[in-house]
Amino acid sequence: MPSKPKSTAYFTPEVFRFLRGLARNNSREWFLENKPRYEAQVREPALRLITDIAEPLAVITPQLIADPKKVGGSLFRIHRDTRFSGDKTPYKTHVGISFHHAATKAVSRSEGSNAAMGRLDAPILYLHIQPGQSFVAGGIWHPQPDTLKLIRDYLLNNPKSWKEATRHPGLPKNWEMGGEALSRPPRGYDPAHELIGDLRRKDFIARAELSDDELLSPDLLRLLIRLYRGIAPLYDWLCGALDLEF
Repeated sequence: MPSKPKSTAYFTPEVFRFLRGLARNNSREWFLENKPRYEAQVREPALRLITDIAEPLAVITPQLIADPKKVGGSLFRIHRDTRFSGDKTPYKTHVGISFHHAATKAVSRSEGSNAAMGRLDAPILYLHIQPGQSFVAGGIWHPQPDTLKLIRDYLLNNPKSWKEATRHPGLPKNWEMGGEALSRPPRGYDPAHELIGDLRRKDFIARAELSDDELLSPDLLRLLIRLYRGIAPLYDWLCGALDLEF
């Protein structure tokens, strides 16, 4: 039997103080001076959370990967990729944690460092930590065109299961579908279809807000598991659309 989630306060108010300070002083000099704070108040608590959530996530589906490596795991790098951005500030002012489908990890290993070839669109669960703007999310964000067509066609052929996954009366009320959508119906799809609003989606994700108090709560792990259970029907549906195990 899996152990119960621990009642532990992973983060303290220092995580928000650090992120606010970084937002005001987004420079390499400031970050290097405050790197011990980042490691103690941000990275280490995040890695401990990732470690502790792995077992209860596996109860939702064994395909979810919670990897507590310092580099290349579930915790996103704090450094921004500025190569193709007009914003050259070097650091993110939030913390991102993702739990990937096992198939994504397998493709990354087999294809090496070629990001274009090694990318596999698969649903993820996500945790975003930012003062006053924290949230959890689940689904597929910015899928490739072929993946997007697979999802739309699966929705077209399985409208009942889509409604059950996203509109079931038993689903938690705090989850909301989000992401970008086309302003017009996608080419080849009936503009009068009852689910044309969903067929116009470019992202198939849902999100639920987290207050600062919830993020700092000793019950954070239990709360995250409850929220992720709520998004499991959508995650399962997306796995079905892409012929992935759930």
